[in-house]
Amino acid sequence: MLSGERKEGGSPRFGKLHLPVGLWINSPRKQLAKLGRRWPSAASVKSSSSDTGSRSSEPLPPPPPPHVELRRVGAVKAAGGASGSRAKRISQLFRGSGAGGAGGPGTPGGAQRWASEKKLPELAAGVAPEPPLPTRAAVPPGVLKIFAAGLASGANYKSVLATERSTARELVAEALERYGLAGGRGAGDGGCVDAYALCDALGRPAAGVGGGEWRAEHLRVLADAERPLLVQDLWRARPGWARRFELRGREEARRLEQEAFGAADADGTNAPSWRTQKNRSRAASGGAALASPGPGSGSGTPTGSGGKERSENLSLRRSVSELSLQGRRRRQQERRQQALSMAPGAADTQMVPTDPGDFDQLTQCLIQAPSNRPYFLLLQGYQDAQDFVVYVMTREQHVFGRGGPSSSRGGSPAPYVDTFLNAPDILPRHCTVRAGPEPPAMVRPSRGAPVTHNGCLLLREAELHPGDLLGLGEHFLFMYKDPRSGGSGPSRPPWLPTRPGAAPPGPGWAFSCRLCGRGLQERGEALAAYLDGREPVLRFRPREEEALLGEIVRTAASGAGDLPPLGPATLLALCVQHSARELELGHLPRLLGRLARLIKEAVWEKIKEIGDRQPENHPEGVPEVPLTPEAVSVELRPLILWMANTTELLSFVQEKVLEMEKEADQEGLSSDPQLCNDLELCDEALALLDEVIMCTFQQSVYYLTKTLYSTLPALLDSNPFTAGTELPGPGAELEAMPPGLRPTLGVFQAALELTSQCELHPDLVSQTFGYLFFFSNASLLNSLMERGQGRPFYQWSRAVQIRTNLDLVLDWLQGAGLGDIATEFFRKLSIAVNLLCVPRTSLLKASWSSLRTDYPTLTPAQLHHLLSHYQLGPGRGPPPAWDPPSAERDAVDTGDIFESFSSHPPLILPLGSSRLRLTGLVTDDALHRELRRLRRLLWDLEQQELPANHRHGPPLAATP
Repeated sequence: MLSGERKEGGSPRFGKLHLPVGLWINSPRKQLAKLGRRWPSAASVKSSSSDTGSRSSEPLPPPPPPHVELRRVGAVKAAGGASGSRAKRISQLFRGSGAGGAGGPGTPGGAQRWASEKKLPELAAGVAPEPPLPTRAAVPPGVLKIFAAGLASGANYKSVLATERSTARELVAEALERYGLAGGRGAGDGGCVDAYALCDALGRPAAGVGGGEWRAEHLRVLADAERPLLVQDLWRARPGWARRFELRGREEARRLEQEAFGAADADGTNAPSWRTQKNRSRAASGGAALASPGPGSGSGTPTGSGGKERSENLSLRRSVSELSLQGRRRRQQERRQQALSMAPGAADTQMVPTDPGDFDQLTQCLIQAPSNRPYFLLLQGYQDAQDFVVYVMTREQHVFGRGGPSSSRGGSPAPYVDTFLNAPDILPRHCTVRAGPEPPAMVRPSRGAPVTHNGCLLLREAELHPGDLLGLGEHFLFMYKDPRSGGSGPSRPPWLPTRPGAAPPGPGWAFSCRLCGRGLQERGEALAAYLDGREPVLRFRPREEEALLGEIVRTAASGAGDLPPLGPATLLALCVQHSARELELGHLPRLLGRLARLIKEAVWEKIKEIGDRQPENHPEGVPEVPLTPEAVSVELRPLILWMANTTELLSFVQEKVLEMEKEADQEGLSSDPQLCNDLELCDEALALLDEVIMCTFQQSVYYLTKTLYSTLPALLDSNPFTAGTELPGPGAELEAMPPGLRPTLGVFQAALELTSQCELHPDLVSQTFGYLFFFSNASLLNSLMERGQGRPFYQWSRAVQIRTNLDLVLDWLQGAGLGDIATEFFRKLSIAVNLLCVPRTSLLKASWSSLRTDYPTLTPAQLHHLLSHYQLGPGRGPPPAWDPPSAERDAVDTGDIFESFSSHPPLILPLGSSRLRLTGLVTDDALHRELRRLRRLLWDLEQQELPANHRHGPPLAATP
């Protein structure tokens, strides 16, 4: 893995919250993944050992190791200017140690020079022709490992046979053939071979057993004619480092090489780079004539006919690299002359010979910004000698920070940082900017990091547009630029005093802003537009939060006003949204905890009020009045409203908490103790909201089932076949139903209207009626089992009446849209009644085994109870065929014939997004009036804190 790569991943944090009474809450949890430590920067490495792949043949004795400098992948700063030992050329290593390039004692300088030039073709590939094959000594082939860094990840490599004469292009073709890529056979083939290049990589494995994962620190692209085995013998890696050959895409390799070399040129302090060293090493060693001019030699150019002839002869021995370098020097000289002409006063001053270092520094000052990437322009820094002028975003997410080693006790890796700032008030991870393909970019400060956006303190994530000012700490000030926008940004910078900046929290921001350039009348109109506007916005300061939340909850609990059913949840969601967007990071968990406690207290007080008004709690001697559907509907309306509002608010809060966790995961703050504390507070608030939903649901179904308990027996006792009446058809009104069924259906109708008026979530509506039908089925079945014990109840005529009443109830529920739920929960009662409706003659022909097969939902004890008490006639008992076999005798004797009320289905809260709509204008007039009232309440609270002479009168109210 290269140093620039990162692993990102993770899953949502919130899991299931385990609550009593079978309540299942799906709140995803997520383990925050740790990000790896960024590799330390390195300039260049001079090595004397090698960890490259083994070779089967013994290599030739290597010459003295020259200095080869590799540029790190990612283009970080290299070391400073070259010293004498670091800038030594390969040609100087081959020359003798005498002055002027002369050889040792007894060896003429010219002979030593020509001896070194005979070795030059072996070093610079393609400069001189190869000697004929018969004259070269036969060299046994070696095995070279080529790693597929551009094809696969990890330690995947292929071994190829190579000799001293094998070129990089030939080895690329062999490696592609070994990897099974089409077009890889033959060095001369185009296509796939031209798309890949052989790279010389230097790195070291991660610490651990077995060497660990490969860490590439430096990379150099080999030319097609270079000899990898010969290059491998020239120098060896330092101990602790490893060296290998990698197969990469040619475009990728050139891009990495250009980025590294471009960053080195822009730096200006790390020359000479490895590319310059490579060009120098491939130049011909021309003895004293090609060396630097000595004293008294002037410019070093040969004069006279002898000098001219010598210069022509030397030009014939120049390599291609030196000729290219000469053109490059000429282009550099032209750029220097252009830079001098652009300098102040250059037109009035005669050009004089200047130090080349001055030209380089002046050239570096003429910076051209990138045209395809966003960047930051430094306006004020901390150290002018170390700060750059332009900071380019190389990734979609750019992180500013101090960097450095980790300070945690557990030894966790330091956070990944793209731009290092060395000011003392910069945090290790200070600020994150995300700029996708489409504008706008987003900027988010880290926890506790001082960041300003256009002069205003930045507490939450905000949009970043071209031309915006971004201040980090007390020293750094940047201007954000995005050349990809093509001038689509604002016509004037947003931080100019002619337009307001970011509005501080609270409705009094219009009067508190002194830099917007507007008069008092204009600011008053802006405040009035906010106080009476229909935008779903509710601004407040943290000091007014408790009063605001208490007012919303008290209004909802008392039922004052004419708010829509989900109005309280909408107002509370606006408070949560304001805290998540504009207040500091740690404020949202505290607001959620305070909000959940207020709702729980309000619901508990309402439950106690309803309980105190129940008939069983009246003083002794007062007759108990049975509950009616109308009375239950009035009593349960506040609880159903709280259940509906809390359900929507819980879904909305879960979305906000998951967004907060996702942002923290992207910033790599998995081990931040403050973040862990905030998430724990959010968990506690969500648990309280879950408890509120559970309590309101339990109380609602309790009073509804209590009312049904007195109405259900009529389904077993009433006769629908009254004289002169016809049975109603499906979809009939409640008044058309038989009198014995109206009380039970009245409870169902009251519950359906109540849940519809309160806008309860459809999932909770279905679960509410599922519990009511479960209770009705169990209650009726238990009554049926109990009545057949002491009197003749199980007979065909009575069973037909019960079956007719049950069918009428199911048909009415089908017309109300509850048919599927009712059919599922009334199944066992229907099967028991169907058994009793079988004619006597047919039932006598049935056996125990056939009845168990036809009525599987009945337990053996329930089936035996119905058969043993069935009325066959005076003096007739059950036939022997109805006796259970010995295998089921124990289940019949010990089984319970009654249904248990504790096996009710669990409450499962609905998943998905909240139904609250906080976008667009507020269209409900009642909600708009309540929103205006709360805004004016916050305005009054702000004005009460000011001295009397600083207070402002109420702004002009706009027409609603």
